Amino acid sequence: MIRTPLRPLATIMRARAQGENPELIERENIRKRHEEMRDKARVRAEGRLLVLGVAFLAAFSVIGLRMGALAGSEAAEPRASASGASILAQRADIVDRKGRILATNLETFSLYAQPMQMIDKERVADRLVEIFPDLNKTRLMKDFTGKRKFLWVKKKLSPEQKQLVHDIGDPGLLFGPREMRLYPNGKLAAHVLGGAGFGREGVNAAEVIGVAGVEKTFDDVLRDPANGGRALTLSLDLTIQTATERVLYGGMKLLNAKGAAAVLMDVHTGEVISLVSLPDFDPNERPRPLTKGDAADSPLFNRALQGVYELGSTYKIFTAAQAMELGLVNAETIIDTKGPMKVGGHRIGEFQNKNYGKLSVTDIIVKSSNRGTGRMALEIGPERQQEFLKSLGLFEPTPIEIVEASGGKPLLPARWTDLSAVTVSYGHGLSSTPLHLATAYAAIANGGYLIKPTILKQDGPRLGPRVMSAGVAAESARMLRKVVTEGTASFGEVTGYAVAGKTGTADKPKPTGGYYDDKVINTFASLFPAHDPKYVLVVTLDEPVETSGDEPRRTAGWTAVPVAAEIIERVAPLLGLRPHVEPLALTDITLASH
Repeated sequence: MIRTPLRPLATIMRARAQGENPELIERENIRKRHEEMRDKARVRAEGRLLVLGVAFLAAFSVIGLRMGALAGSEAAEPRASASGASILAQRADIVDRKGRILATNLETFSLYAQPMQMIDKERVADRLVEIFPDLNKTRLMKDFTGKRKFLWVKKKLSPEQKQLVHDIGDPGLLFGPREMRLYPNGKLAAHVLGGAGFGREGVNAAEVIGVAGVEKTFDDVLRDPANGGRALTLSLDLTIQTATERVLYGGMKLLNAKGAAAVLMDVHTGEVISLVSLPDFDPNERPRPLTKGDAADSPLFNRALQGVYELGSTYKIFTAAQAMELGLVNAETIIDTKGPMKVGGHRIGEFQNKNYGKLSVTDIIVKSSNRGTGRMALEIGPERQQEFLKSLGLFEPTPIEIVEASGGKPLLPARWTDLSAVTVSYGHGLSSTPLHLATAYAAIANGGYLIKPTILKQDGPRLGPRVMSAGVAAESARMLRKVVTEGTASFGEVTGYAVAGKTGTADKPKPTGGYYDDKVINTFASLFPAHDPKYVLVVTLDEPVETSGDEPRRTAGWTAVPVAAEIIERVAPLLGLRPHVEPLALTDITLASH
């Protein structure tokens, strides 16, 4: 930049020659320079103001557009927003082995409120309490008159409830679409399905997540879009589950039992065809867990998977099977069961102080002799006994795909002494679940193979490692058949379907130690048809008592056995089993004349 001199020499000399004052020339040049500088500064300032004005205009335009968009959209719960994360509401169906719906989705609506938009808050509160009796008017008014701009009123509405709320006509009550989990069969198979609830929630969608049962175990699978909404197929049979639940419920009520459980399993595939625990609940309205007291008192408690019980004399067949497997005895070996018998300073007695004398191994099972079983256990020894019971899966939680099963860990003796071996041989001192027992009995029924219980439909047999020889398994099944035809389970006979099984009556332990005198856990573990076992059924009753006689009867033969027989009679035809009818002798046939 070239500056013009304030006192140009030529101009000064010319002014002096003309007699003018040179100071005036300098002042004029200074004035002109200031005017140029002022003009340039004004132009620069006007440019900056223009840019700033354009920026403010753009900013206010963006804010205005955003405010208009928000005003035209529905409100969202502030805590439900998650940046960059969308709520996945879709969930696959759950069906039984024949494709019948056990759990599905239902399109419904949620109800939320914007108190700032309400016209008559007290009237709205009154009407809402009329429609939803579980709501509290005082709490609603506190929320409506407070500072909250958004609040949930109901997460799920029926079509009738939605219409009633719509008829209130207040602009502060709004609806949001969502999907909810529906169990169309109500309480049926509740402990298997478990239930679902809402995870992340927004006004227009809610995340449905599994909270228990197979819903929780297979939560990722059911929610995975990659599966294309393909249904999860369970091994349950809806019809058989219904029949089992009805019979078991009737038996529980008739026998004044506190609770009951039943497990029906395919002995070759491990498929659980029916699994019942009573009392039960409706997964559509899943109750809250107990916060105090015994967890087993809650209807949420799964007695078939979480109920760890001493299952009594049902264990005796395992002792006989192992003794035969080791070559210590055979079915006809005679064992002296006379008393007294003491082990570790403790007296081993029989039921009602009976003294059976010398019995064969088969008769020890038929008559359910504690001393006979105990003497076989001493021959086997604690170490070998543990190995065999462990091979039957009785030391760890069952691997079935229901989340609650992990809580059913068997209770083992702290020290496995000779006394422990004797008491465990007849089902005391080791506690397990009904499903453990069903799995172990399946090994006898299928020829000696351990199977893995599963709640998923299988394509064919899934036999595991061999735990006993086929001959021992067959001989054990024959012993169990005699328990029904000649022994303690005589009420278990079902016409046309040969039933084999073993009863178990175990005194119920007190929480403080020791056992009750008048409370028992009764179990009947059965397999049918006995000549070619295909299914195992275990029925367990908590504190049953049969009162039709002069004195109350609490043994499994009077309680669990008749209930199991009724279940088998109902479900065997549904399982496709044809009744076996013995032909009449010719002497019983009468020729009738035409």
